[in-house]
Amino acid sequence: MFVTRHPLPVTRYSLLVTRKPLIKQSETKKSRMKKIAIPLENGVLSAHFGHCQKFAIVEVDSNKIINVQELTPPEHAPGLYPPWLAKYGITDVIAGGMGQKAIAIFNQNNINVFVGAPVKNAEELVSDFIEDKLVLNANYCRPGEHKRHENCGN
Repeated sequence: MFVTRHPLPVTRYSLLVTRKPLIKQSETKKSRMKKIAIPLENGVLSAHFGHCQKFAIVEVDSNKIINVQELTPPEHAPGLYPPWLAKYGITDVIAGGMGQKAIAIFNQNNINVFVGAPVKNAEELVSDFIEDKLVLNANYCRPGEHKRHENCGN
């Protein structure tokens, strides 16, 4: 609580107690907005984000999808996609499979990662996500598996 002086002469009502909100309204609105990136191959979730043809960027405000666009990523190189997506203001990534190192780099770029999502189109995945119905099955790639793709499903 903050005590402020009232501009009127001193009386028993001259001190007013005011409460300032802990979170500004603009910050509250900001926290409800999300930009979710989903790696796509042939219009549905790519099994591994590093092998995708495009990224769907789905904007969500107050748990409603307000915009969907697709971006063609640069040629894949280890560690490239997290900072590239961060430039677009991405807050979350929903992926099929992803290695621990990539997850760590996304987290360093303040991007949440949800791994093991089912193969669906971007809008279905985000709808499930915002309705708290997205079922995730761990699908982590391990170093060296990118050549074989036996354990990560790629």
